[in-house]
Amino acid sequence: MYRSHTCGELRIENLGQEVTLAGWVQKVRNLGAMTFADIRDRYGITQFVIDENSPEEVRRTAADIGREYVLQVKGKVVERASKNPKIPTGDIEIAVTSLRVLNPSEVPPFTIEDQSDGGDELRMKYRYLDLRRNPVKEAMILRHKLAQGVRRYLDGEGFLEIETPVLIKSTPEGARDFIVPSRMNPGEFYAMPQSPQTFKQLLMVAGYDRYFQIVKCFRDEDLRADRQPEFTQIDCEMAFVEREDVIRTFEGMMKHLFAETLGVTFDGPFPRMSWHEAMERYGSDKPDIRFGMELNDITTLAQGKGFGVFDSAEYVGAICVPGGAAYTRKQIDELTEFVKRPQIGAKGLVWVRIENTGNIKSSVDKFYTPDALTAWAERCGAQGGDLLLVISGGRMGSLSALCELRLELGGRLGLRDRSVFRPLWVVDFPLLEWDEESGRFYAMHHPFTSPLPEDAHLLDSDPARARANAYDFVVNGVEIGGGSIRIHDSALQARLFSVLGFSDEEARAQFGFLMDAFKYGAPPHGGVAFGFDRLCSLFGGADSIRDYIAFPKNNSGRDVMIDAPSPVAQAQLDELYLTSNPSAKE
Repeated sequence: MYRSHTCGELRIENLGQEVTLAGWVQKVRNLGAMTFADIRDRYGITQFVIDENSPEEVRRTAADIGREYVLQVKGKVVERASKNPKIPTGDIEIAVTSLRVLNPSEVPPFTIEDQSDGGDELRMKYRYLDLRRNPVKEAMILRHKLAQGVRRYLDGEGFLEIETPVLIKSTPEGARDFIVPSRMNPGEFYAMPQSPQTFKQLLMVAGYDRYFQIVKCFRDEDLRADRQPEFTQIDCEMAFVEREDVIRTFEGMMKHLFAETLGVTFDGPFPRMSWHEAMERYGSDKPDIRFGMELNDITTLAQGKGFGVFDSAEYVGAICVPGGAAYTRKQIDELTEFVKRPQIGAKGLVWVRIENTGNIKSSVDKFYTPDALTAWAERCGAQGGDLLLVISGGRMGSLSALCELRLELGGRLGLRDRSVFRPLWVVDFPLLEWDEESGRFYAMHHPFTSPLPEDAHLLDSDPARARANAYDFVVNGVEIGGGSIRIHDSALQARLFSVLGFSDEEARAQFGFLMDAFKYGAPPHGGVAFGFDRLCSLFGGADSIRDYIAFPKNNSGRDVMIDAPSPVAQAQLDELYLTSNPSAKE
């Protein structure tokens, strides 16, 4: 063995022991007569010392070592004269008797420190070096702990871990597929799975009533901090269940993960909120309920006073900023510019100050009396010293803009504490979304989501009003997971396909294998999928999922470390009956 102990293992109790360590050089401090250096592995860091009492060969070797050299260090554990309470091994050091260079290293392109001097792209290019840094290492360890916690819990609940195929048939699931050409079937293509949705339903038909896997999924979509082209799901399905059974089971899993990984416990069940309530109160179907500042509909109070912007609006909404009356004009102008950003889309911002003296001032004093503005304040629960911020326009657009404004203010006011967790279930989503451009309905989740039993009749009379038997798990404004009770009745599935605009031929071409399976005794079933990368970043207190993935891609979907995607040889293209036309991109 190259080592008798790891670099994070030795303590004062090991004094006098002869040990062997192996790892990477963190730093070297040459003080002339003495050389101090730190050796690091994934378990920790230990200081070793070379002085005039060290063998001559050791002193010669030490003179040439540098950062990231791979060493084997042998020596005796001694007590440090100058202890370091910041590291677990800080009471001891190794008095070296043998020093062996296992592999030298070039000077790394950035410092392998907690706070590195390397930018994102540079660290991604040398990801194998970035993975040596403590913050990334700790992210990998957290990911491992969560994965093992999931497996332990679900195994205890009787779930079987079953793998499903990666090369599948392309089906419409809301995002673009990654496709793979088939050499053995010229002109035909596999798709990479956006989720194992149809396979887990087939497993229910097959009688495997509790399934899960921690599985790679693929979506060819525009990227952001919480998206990667390949991502990981905790994918689960259960047979002979109703919604309450699924929610109860996976609420238990989440409580288990919070307690085991973070030591965070919760009293009682997680709160529930309907989709409609979430949109009205927070402007989002993934509300952050760590703080108040809820949205207030003041449409009826604001209209009919001659202010054309409000009179012509479908919706007028306001939020109350505690203590916001002290905001300067510059601060309000900054918030106005924030909501006018293209990605938010509001046309402007109206403000109302409720001063501690009882006076009310606003940017629309010309149109509204103090009594009218007082009615707004009362509707919003405002007190002296507060500030109302008002947005108007189309209903959904205004709700979304107010949501973004609320989150921005919550951040500025320090109300979005990463150490506080407020989970909830959002339920009763609309089953369908109407698309004006195409003039048809689309499934809000996927076409196998069942309507609520009491809403099934609406598929024939008023599909837009039908609610889905679906549920999302949300924590701190992030959708961590979602699922639904599935349609297991062939007749009901056919009705939904019809509402979605599928002809019988189209439905059979896309989903014939599943429709056929349902003819052979499909049980009632439902499931849920959790975004594992998002769960890791939530537990780690980060906005981006990238550091919780060993080898992530950048915002352009490129792996800059291995330079992928990249062109392939013409011979490979010929085997696949493909042609390449790079100029088409231009």
